[in-house]
Amino acid sequence: MMTPIAVLFTVTAYFIVLLIVSGIARRNVDNAGFFTGNRQSKWYMVAFAMIGASISGVTYVSVPGMVDKSGFGYLQLVMGFIVGQLVIAFVLTPLFYKMQLTSVYEYLRNRFGMASYHTGAWFFFVSKMLGAAVRLFLVCFTLQLLAFEPLGIPFIVNVVISVGFVWLYTHQGGVKSVIWADLIKTSCLIISVLLCIVFIARDMHLSFTGVVNSIQQSEMSRILFFDDVNNKQFFFKQFFAGIFTTIAMTGLDQDMMQRNLSCRNSRESQKNMLISILMQFIVVAAFLMLGVLLYQEAALHGMDVAGDQLFPTIATSRLLPGIVGILFIIGLASSAYNAAGSALTALTTSFTVDILGIKNRSEEEVKRTRKLVHIGMTVLMGAVIVAFNALNNTSVIDAVYTLASYTYGPILGMFAFGILFKKPVRDKWIPLVALASPLLCLLLDKHSEQWLNGYRFSYELLILNALFTFIGLCLLIRREQTE
Repeated sequence: MMTPIAVLFTVTAYFIVLLIVSGIARRNVDNAGFFTGNRQSKWYMVAFAMIGASISGVTYVSVPGMVDKSGFGYLQLVMGFIVGQLVIAFVLTPLFYKMQLTSVYEYLRNRFGMASYHTGAWFFFVSKMLGAAVRLFLVCFTLQLLAFEPLGIPFIVNVVISVGFVWLYTHQGGVKSVIWADLIKTSCLIISVLLCIVFIARDMHLSFTGVVNSIQQSEMSRILFFDDVNNKQFFFKQFFAGIFTTIAMTGLDQDMMQRNLSCRNSRESQKNMLISILMQFIVVAAFLMLGVLLYQEAALHGMDVAGDQLFPTIATSRLLPGIVGILFIIGLASSAYNAAGSALTALTTSFTVDILGIKNRSEEEVKRTRKLVHIGMTVLMGAVIVAFNALNNTSVIDAVYTLASYTYGPILGMFAFGILFKKPVRDKWIPLVALASPLLCLLLDKHSEQWLNGYRFSYELLILNALFTFIGLCLLIRREQTE
C-alpha cells in the first residue's frame, strides 16, 4: 500500500520532469509562440499529444468507475466523437487557417460584430474555467484522500500547491509547453493503463484470453443501448450528443484548437486530428476494460467500493504490487495537471486576445498583460476548486458534460449560423439570445418528464441549446444592410 509520503514523492518527481520539459519548450518564446506555437508544431507530435489532451483526470478516475452503472455505453458517445472530429477537420480547420486566427472566437467578430465576439469569448471563459476546475478538483480530492489528509494538511494547501505548479510550468512556454507536456501525459496514460490491466490480470490468474473472456461475459461490457428512449444511455442520445459535443468542446474550444492550430497548415492539422481520434477510441476502450477488471478484483477480495473511488482505492491498496500505485499516481498527475495547464493557457489567450484586446499594442505591452492575466486565471481557478470542495460532490464526469450542454450550446449555435448562412444579423441583440437559450433548456430539462411523457434529457441538451440560439439568430436577420 502506498504511503502518503510515497504519493507526494511520486507527484513531485513527475512535476520535476514536467518543469524540465517546460523549460526546454519555453526557450525564446514570444507572444506568438505562447498563443499559437508559431505554427511550427509537427502534426504527428500534436496527434500523439491530442490523445492525452482529450483525457482529463475525470476520464482517468471516473470512466473505469462508471461501468457498473452504464457498462461500455460511454463508447456510444465516443463513436459520435469520431464523426464530430471529421466535421472539425474538414469544415472548421480550413476556415480557421484561412482566416489566420489566434483565437477561434475572432471568427465571430469578423462574421457578426463585437457583441457576438465578446459573447463567444465570455461563454468560453465560463465553460473552460468551470470545466477545468471540476477536473482539477477531482485530482485534488484524490490526493487529499491518499496523501494530504493522512498528513494533516488542509485542502486549501493542496489546492494552492496544485494550481501554483500549473502556473509555474505554463507561464512562459504557453502552447509549446502544453504540447510537450501532453506528449509525456499520453505516454504515461497508455503505459499506466496497460500495466494496471496486466497486474490485475496476474492477481486474478487470468491469461490474455482469460481477460478477454472475463470482460465479454460480464454484464458490464454492454456497449449499445437501443431498448429505452427515456434511458440516458439510449444510443442515439449518446451518439448525436457525442457529435455535437466534440464540435463544441474541441472545434469551438480555444483550449483544444490552440493545439491543432499550432500545426504548419490545415492539411497537417487534419492528419493529426484523424489519427488522434481513432487512437482516443482505443484508449477509452482500454479504460472501460480496466473498469470491469477493477470491479471483478474488488468482488474477489470482498471490497465494497465503486464509482470515483474504485480505481484510486484498488490501485493504491495492498492487493497489487506497489508499481501499480505508482503508475496510478503518475497517470492521475499527468492527466490532471496537463489538462489544467492547457486550460489555463487557453483562458489566458482568450481573455487577453478576445476580451481585453491586443490590437495596436506593442509586443512588450502584450507580454505584460498576458502575464498578469495568467496569474489572475490561476487564482480564480483555485478559488473555484475550493468552492467545488465545499459542495462536496465528487461524481463529476456527468457534471462536466451536463455543464458543457449549457455553456457550449450558444457558441455552437452562433458558429453554425455563421457558417451556414451569410445574412447579416443585429449583432447587439445576440448576447440576449445567447443567455436566453440555456435558460430555456434549463426550464425544459426540469419539466421534461412532465411535459414530454417521461422523456429525460441527457447530453443531447447541447443540441437543443444550439438550436434555440440558431433560431434566435434567424429572428435577428437584418432585411437590409443598414439598420
